Amino acid sequence: MKHICIIFIALISSFGFAQKTESPYLEVLTPNAIIPLKSTNVDVKISGNIAQVHIAQTYQNTGNIPIEAKYIFPLSTQAAVHKMQMTIGDRTINAKIFEKQEAQRVYDKALKEGKRAAKLDQHRPNVFQMNVGNIMQNDQVTIDIYYTELLVPTTGTYEFIFPTVVGPRFTGENTSGEKAFNQPYTKKGIADTFNFDLNVQINSGIPIADVSSNTHKINVHYPNIRIAEIALSEENKNPSNRDFILKYNMRGNEIQAGLLLYEDQGEQFFAYMMEPPKASANVKTTTKEYLFIVDVSGSMNGYPMEVSKKLLRNLLINLPETDHYNILLFAGGSVVLSDKPLACTKENIQKGINFLTNERGGGGTQLLNALKNAYALPRIDATSARSMVVITDGYVSIEREAFQMIEENLGQANVFTFGIGSSVNRYLLEGMAKVSNSESFIVTDMNEANAVAEKFRNYIKSPLLTQIRIKADGFDVYDVTPSSIPDVFASRPILIFGKYRGEANGTLTITGQSGNGIFQKEFKVADGMLSKDNEALRYLWARKKIERLDDYKRRFNDNTKAAVIELGLKYNLVTQYTSFVAVDNEMVNKNGQQKVVKQPLPMPQNVNNSAVGAEASVKGKTIIKKKTAKNNNEKATTWFRENYTKFIEKYLKKYDGIRVEIGENGELLKVEILVNGTWITNEVVMEQLNLMVVKEVFTLGKKVTITIKK
Repeated sequence: MKHICIIFIALISSFGFAQKTESPYLEVLTPNAIIPLKSTNVDVKISGNIAQVHIAQTYQNTGNIPIEAKYIFPLSTQAAVHKMQMTIGDRTINAKIFEKQEAQRVYDKALKEGKRAAKLDQHRPNVFQMNVGNIMQNDQVTIDIYYTELLVPTTGTYEFIFPTVVGPRFTGENTSGEKAFNQPYTKKGIADTFNFDLNVQINSGIPIADVSSNTHKINVHYPNIRIAEIALSEENKNPSNRDFILKYNMRGNEIQAGLLLYEDQGEQFFAYMMEPPKASANVKTTTKEYLFIVDVSGSMNGYPMEVSKKLLRNLLINLPETDHYNILLFAGGSVVLSDKPLACTKENIQKGINFLTNERGGGGTQLLNALKNAYALPRIDATSARSMVVITDGYVSIEREAFQMIEENLGQANVFTFGIGSSVNRYLLEGMAKVSNSESFIVTDMNEANAVAEKFRNYIKSPLLTQIRIKADGFDVYDVTPSSIPDVFASRPILIFGKYRGEANGTLTITGQSGNGIFQKEFKVADGMLSKDNEALRYLWARKKIERLDDYKRRFNDNTKAAVIELGLKYNLVTQYTSFVAVDNEMVNKNGQQKVVKQPLPMPQNVNNSAVGAEASVKGKTIIKKKTAKNNNEKATTWFRENYTKFIEKYLKKYDGIRVEIGENGELLKVEILVNGTWITNEVVMEQLNLMVVKEVFTLGKKVTITIKK
């Protein structure tokens, strides 16, 4: 039998992955390990603004006993997953949609009866799980998943994103007992365990200008000026360990705005996209206050931290001197630059740059605690307008709790988010900004930092359109989403979904206030495009309604859950409460016994093993074990200097001293730094100590304090 050697990662300290929920872990694969996922092939057809995506996941069993494969994978936060099929040999079974508990019952019953079955669940709007049971020796089972999404351009640039891996989530603040993120990861640099391929075809009514990807090497072919065919180059190394991001423009940066219509089974759907007005040249600048909240946890260690430093430096040095700022660093704890906002003078900006310079990243990701501390920090004055800028990879599992905290504090600050890395948690980043009616930005590598910072500066200058209203005359619309249109800051189209009754006649009028005065734009409904090819509108409308009801809310009543279930069942959509199940009627496993095998996930590109506490667990957490000491303080100080030489040198350049309190059993209790004659507790530094490896360990049997000054 083939074996998998597993190393479980569990940090003992409160700064690691607390075990209220089960956490990610590293998995070391032997040469004969059973890897259930053989390949993932993605085929994308983009027509106008609508992307139709087909994913084919092929599972196999190279062992000698039946297996049940479990695979956690991401999809777009906007994906409307509307179809699933299972193929074994020449047989194809169409999956049915069920309420989630019923889906589990149908799936379990099929496995007990020895039948092959597959089930698709949603854990988050961007995180899904595939279970494929009773895969027999030498079997190959292909699962086809179909979803659609609407692509919305920004400043004339379209972006299609296909996420490939769910990054390891910190579960320490999650009290739900959730097990979804208890997943195995291969160590950094290990080759992909399955084949990955992706192809895209773009069909446009406007000539296509530029097609590019900064995440993957691609081959682009243009059959004509309105069609582009994109394929992954064979030169890509480990293509499934990072999001695939494709960007393209139309000639002259035009966008495909207008009205799409679809009629089906007595229902009529519409989607209206309107380009906002151009930015006004007469923008009045106002004094602003920024609180930068920077993630310095283990998953940010290394390259992501360096990207964060470059981004923050760019954001800081371009702030006008009339603005104010502060910085809060967080991991398992948090520390602030100043007890009050600092004016953006050259000297103060340099303080902020120095504050982050020596950070490397380590420990857990206590985001809720960081937000709580951030909201408690004082402003310049009670009337100042504050923007909180959160810089993180988003590798947490408490998204809804974060949304709730932001919603409860909407009057205190706007919340902008910057996602750092190759496979960020877009659900968290987009959701935090959406709840705050702000914006999220993604920085995948060092080269993008300056350009994304510039996008942020342009965004916050002034809204393009405010007080937006939509009016339908002679066009009987209902179930319109969004119910109210937020202010438009970025050069991104206004997008409205809904249903209508009767004939597609009359007008749609958008009004609002722009920098140049009152704005009004009218569209004749008769000029809209009614086509059977717009079938995606029924799924997209339902998905948008589910988003409004459920995606970003933590508290809701049973009526909301029932409404989401009804939408999922009626429109054949996977939701938090509805799942797909496919059952093959052939009985292949008479005794029903099988081995559960989790598909190991690749460590996201540029993310270190410390993202799952690997260095603390594999190398050993810094704990001082028993060894006789004649002179406690002298011995402890000598031991500390010998084992933490580089650490001491680094922090004595930055601070006047460092003081470490060690417990009687050898645990680190407290770390303080000396600043301007005052000792200040620093939990971030303590976490970094906890993650370091020591040459020699011992204990004293009682508490001891080590003090080292310049």
